[in-house]
Amino acid sequence: MAMEYKDLLALMKATAKAAPSAPVNFSYEGKPQTFSYEAMNETLRKELNEYVGTYALYRENKNMLFSLIEETMDDLLPKRVLEQYGQFADVRTFAQGTKPIFKHKTGRMRAKQFITRVGLAGIYEVFKLGQENFEVQTSAIGGAAQIGLEEFLDGRVDFSELTQIVMDGMDELVYREIAKALTSSIAQLPAANRVSATGFDEVEFDRLIATASAYGAPAIYCTYEFAVKMMPSATTWVSDNMRDEVWRNGYFTRYKGNIPVIILPQSFEDETNATKVIDPGYCWIIPGGTDSKPVKVAFEGNTIVDEFAHYDRSRDIQVYKKVGVVVMMTNNICSYVDTSLAGKLANE
Repeated sequence: MAMEYKDLLALMKATAKAAPSAPVNFSYEGKPQTFSYEAMNETLRKELNEYVGTYALYRENKNMLFSLIEETMDDLLPKRVLEQYGQFADVRTFAQGTKPIFKHKTGRMRAKQFITRVGLAGIYEVFKLGQENFEVQTSAIGGAAQIGLEEFLDGRVDFSELTQIVMDGMDELVYREIAKALTSSIAQLPAANRVSATGFDEVEFDRLIATASAYGAPAIYCTYEFAVKMMPSATTWVSDNMRDEVWRNGYFTRYKGNIPVIILPQSFEDETNATKVIDPGYCWIIPGGTDSKPVKVAFEGNTIVDEFAHYDRSRDIQVYKKVGVVVMMTNNICSYVDTSLAGKLANE
């Protein structure tokens, strides 16, 4: 007998979250059990085959299948974005038709606040924040699994792989918007908070650290390419442990002992790995413990799942989600641009 909808949904969510190398805890009919990754996928495949295993069943039950995927994506995507960017991004979910409103709290020594958001035709608009509440405008983004559902039902691919393909694409789109909004906002920072130099200028970088430190304990956000160049000019004080750390990681995970270096995830435009998504030349120094994170990410409404049928009747799963990204610049954020890296998106 096939699983009921609620149990199948729980199984789908658990399978999508599962790591191939670890056992999975899953409760069915009130009985907690531990399963292998392979067993979870095989069980999900068997249960879905009960509903969509033939063309006739698929035609009859595809809306139920899409609802299962939609609810799974609604659960996973905001959490994934929060896990990756939560240290500097405020990520929230709003009901369909509800205006995504964020409330800004004015903090100590806080001066002008500017919002950078995506306007019409992809133009990034900047406006001065004149009130505590502001709206984040959302638009649809989409990802697609470039494999057919039949491949999963036939046992040639795992469901978590199918969802991972979609999630990676949508997650990358969100992060790309975050990166673009951040770089488009630099001009709104005070001149004292901005440095543009060829290579790594330790003196100027330390000055930015001191500026951000006036508002709280700062953290450094940059790409791996930037981090490997953050080396002190004098090496006489570098310990054996520090040398070991650079050997293991390629960079110092803490700058000058106490400031965490957080590597922003890099990706590529396509499977050729020829063009990077994130400009490696930008670094952000953001104090912690402040009253407002600079990046605001709003998810609105439910995920929409549809299909694209090919001429051979194979189908791709396509997913759409409404999301908006804005960046609020204040005078406690600092930016360093390495002009020798900026704009170098080709993977040479």
